[in-house]
Amino acid sequence: MNLNESVTLTRDVEAAIVPAGTRVKLMKGETAHITQSLGGSYTVILNGNLFRIDGQDADALGREVQAGPARSGSGAYTREEVEKLVWDQLKTCYDPEIPVNIVDLGLVYDCVVEPLAENSFKVCVKMTLTAPGCGMGPVLQQDAQNKILCLEPVDDVSVELVWDPPWNQSMLTEAAKLQLGLM
Repeated sequence: MNLNESVTLTRDVEAAIVPAGTRVKLMKGETAHITQSLGGSYTVILNGNLFRIDGQDADALGREVQAGPARSGSGAYTREEVEKLVWDQLKTCYDPEIPVNIVDLGLVYDCVVEPLAENSFKVCVKMTLTAPGCGMGPVLQQDAQNKILCLEPVDDVSVELVWDPPWNQSMLTEAAKLQLGLM
């Protein structure tokens, strides 16, 4: 969701400078303007700079920290169920500058789910970025990994950044093109 709301930080909070990805500490009492709140993370402007704040730190913005996904069924998970859960989680990862999730942006190239034991799975994801020099790459990579690890049956995750094939706009889904005004 795109916002334009001013908030006062209620505590010191770690954030990533966009697009460099450098981690910095924003200080309690500073005024930030929330520009985007998608997938549980927040993009804010503070002192003319753009920052990304993780959802686990939403309380610093006066927001409630959202709980992770809950399972609706019971019993053993199938590989297919876990794969669907993983893709759903990846759709909650957003580039802080583009209001479209990384799946619809076409950044996720591969997702392999392998059983380790009953109700225990390993997930290997290959993803790219819209630009190879983007400093937010490690931030998005970690966000994807953290969100997948939140899934109950997932015990091991590997998220690899790859550059082949190079990303281009033709990889956007129709929904993403519509949302970005490219149709």
